[in-house]
Amino acid sequence: MYRILLGDDEGIMLESLRRLIEANYGNQCEVHCAKTGRAVIETAQQYPPDICFVDIHMPGISGIQAIREIKKFNQTAIFVIITAYDKFDYAQEAVNLGVMEFLTKPVNKRVLLGICEKAMEKVDERRKKREDDLSIREKLETVIPMIESGYINNLLLQDDFNTYQDNYRELLGIKEEYAYIIVTEFGDRGESGTLDNAVGASVKASREYASFREIVQLFFNCVVGPVMGNTIVLLVPCDMQKMNYEQRVTTLQSARDMVHKLEEKIDSHFRCGIGRPAELAGGMKNSYREAMKALRESSSHVAHIEDLPVAQKYDGEYPRELEDQFMKRALARDTAGTLDCAERFYEWMLAQNGEREDVEVKVLELVMALEKEAFMSGDVKYGYHYRGNYISQVRGCADLEELRRWFLRKVKEVCRNIENAKDEETTSLVDKARRYIMDNYRRDITLDEVSRQVDISPYYFSKLFKQEAGQNFIEFLTQIRMNKAKELLGNSSLSIKEICAESGYSDPNYFSRIFKKQEGITPREYRERMG
Repeated sequence: MYRILLGDDEGIMLESLRRLIEANYGNQCEVHCAKTGRAVIETAQQYPPDICFVDIHMPGISGIQAIREIKKFNQTAIFVIITAYDKFDYAQEAVNLGVMEFLTKPVNKRVLLGICEKAMEKVDERRKKREDDLSIREKLETVIPMIESGYINNLLLQDDFNTYQDNYRELLGIKEEYAYIIVTEFGDRGESGTLDNAVGASVKASREYASFREIVQLFFNCVVGPVMGNTIVLLVPCDMQKMNYEQRVTTLQSARDMVHKLEEKIDSHFRCGIGRPAELAGGMKNSYREAMKALRESSSHVAHIEDLPVAQKYDGEYPRELEDQFMKRALARDTAGTLDCAERFYEWMLAQNGEREDVEVKVLELVMALEKEAFMSGDVKYGYHYRGNYISQVRGCADLEELRRWFLRKVKEVCRNIENAKDEETTSLVDKARRYIMDNYRRDITLDEVSRQVDISPYYFSKLFKQEAGQNFIEFLTQIRMNKAKELLGNSSLSIKEICAESGYSDPNYFSRIFKKQEGITPREYRERMG
């Protein structure tokens, strides 16, 4: 069905157009007529048209003005101008309004029907596009919660997530560089103010998850995580690296309003903990820990980490972001960036005009924290006795400049270890596997046996070996055995059967087939060629 609006001050013209359209399209069209510009606008409001045929010159409001008004509340209607005048007088304004065609009086039947066909095709295209858009949106409503859940899980659980989180940010339309975490807890109110019945609350939250998402997004433009026990994590992107007092108060008020709305709509009690803003690329774990700390250490149903009595507050200004960057750059194998952060941090320490012991303690703290972070991320080895001489080395520095050199040298050493650790470990494992194969090739050794020797699963070992050695396990083993066979064929009086056994094969026929496949000739032919 197409709804068509005809606007013309000539009654005969209107009736002629209406009859022509109804005669050719019958029940496909619902036709409405209007004789003034005002009537055209009012009819368009009452019966939103798909196609409008509008005369330019009508009493009062002109056709152009009527089109302009209709466009304000109906962006999809297709307009055709009817005119008895030179269309070029109105061409520019009509183009600006998106008019599809000009129809010149007297109206030609064939031309009118051609324009109707063209307009109907455009209406069909727009309807199809709208249906497709709605279908996509409907599918996205199902997919987006899964994408958001995956994004938050990866941010909080995966250390190497930065390498592909841009894909998530593009999908979710996140342009901000910073964000903060809100942890929302739900359950039954306990005697001490805590929330009990975590299992029951979790089941209930899973049922009410869609309602929960809808409500929280009324108060925060946020990414909503999955139900984890009786908590749900919200990630709120923001442009600020640090909240001032007013921003913190506004955030807390929004969180309180959100909690009241949740409790009004969902049969459960809610509490919220809010962390500080941090960089999306690597800072969300810390904001999450702060949000959990605010939730656990406050008796209020909504708490911000900054409002706790001792919320990691430093006596004076402290370059927290610089320290975070120092750790992040090191773990990202950016040695130059890490050393730059270390140099700037040392300059900050000198500017505090404190005692040398203050600098020594902080230098040791930074170096040891960096080593521990590198160990926790699986990049370097770590041991109880590894740093036994650090205090004597620091105390032995002649002055603060020598202490600076020690600090930077240690930082560079940790960075170098982080850079080399993975490659060295891989090389060491593959070398160990190679040696084992060369020592045991005479036996019927298998991939499982060798992978057990290096304490790695067979699948991962196979992939690692191929990557490092340039050939797979069987190819390497066969190469070792063939080299040994060729050596014995050329330099010994052993029989082919004996050489077969010495090369690690139990079946002479199989040995001959493998040898010919590798060398292009049989073992006997090879021996004859070697004289």
